[in-house]
Amino acid sequence: MMNGKTVIVTGANSGIGRATAAGIVRLQGRVIMACRDMSRAEEAAREIRQETGADSTQLVVKQLDLASLASVHTFCRDIMKEEPRLDVLINNAGIYQCPYTKTEDGFEMQFGVNHLGHFLLTHLLLNLLKRSAPSRIVVVSSKLYKRGQINFEDLNSEQSYDRAFAYSRSKLANLLFTCELARRLEGSGVTVNALTPGIVRTNLGRHVHVPVLAKPLFNLLSRGLFKSPEEGAQTSVYLACSPDVDGVQGKCFADCRPQVLLDKATDQEVASKLWDISEVMVGITT
Repeated sequence: MMNGKTVIVTGANSGIGRATAAGIVRLQGRVIMACRDMSRAEEAAREIRQETGADSTQLVVKQLDLASLASVHTFCRDIMKEEPRLDVLINNAGIYQCPYTKTEDGFEMQFGVNHLGHFLLTHLLLNLLKRSAPSRIVVVSSKLYKRGQINFEDLNSEQSYDRAFAYSRSKLANLLFTCELARRLEGSGVTVNALTPGIVRTNLGRHVHVPVLAKPLFNLLSRGLFKSPEEGAQTSVYLACSPDVDGVQGKCFADCRPQVLLDKATDQEVASKLWDISEVMVGITT
């Protein structure tokens, strides 16, 4: 049970994030839904309260735009002021294969939101997580990391942009981040683990083009082959609260079981270099 525990879920207004928030509320946890679009988040919160019988103190909505470093700073400042403890941070929000756009700080959108925004968020909340130990960080990646490469010469995709490749790169970055953060958190009482949810029916694929005539077939197939958001959220909820993973550090899970990753996702040298460059990009001076 999650009684008395506070959990932040980014991107909690739809898809896996929404199902994760609902799952934790059902276990009596208190969830802070960190979302960009406040009206959609309030609506999702209302629905979750109806489904679960939770009250307004158990489910809180806060504004967080991961495409804005200023917004990340504001969000974390408020959390540090208002929250005496933070038991779990779930870095769930993600942008999938969008056309080339930049965040307000000039980063390629997928790398900026999926990796850098969460990188800064985690950094700024780490002291609170350490004070609340034993506590957990959960990072949502994707099996598509396998197609990604970290090209340090062009992290911002300025020389060339392929939306699928950029997504895969951001998800590989999530795993390298998990790997390096795990090393740094050793002995702190804070654990970090990643997961790949599998193919889930969410609105994440809104930028993917399916021909009109193929839509009914695609929808039918996706119901049969893809997971529901609830099934997709299972591993996130498991990593947030199961005693099975007490003290487990730096692993990646799928269907609540640890996975063997490709070497490029656990390359210590690349992980450490990506960490240093990410610090510079988001303006962390240590």
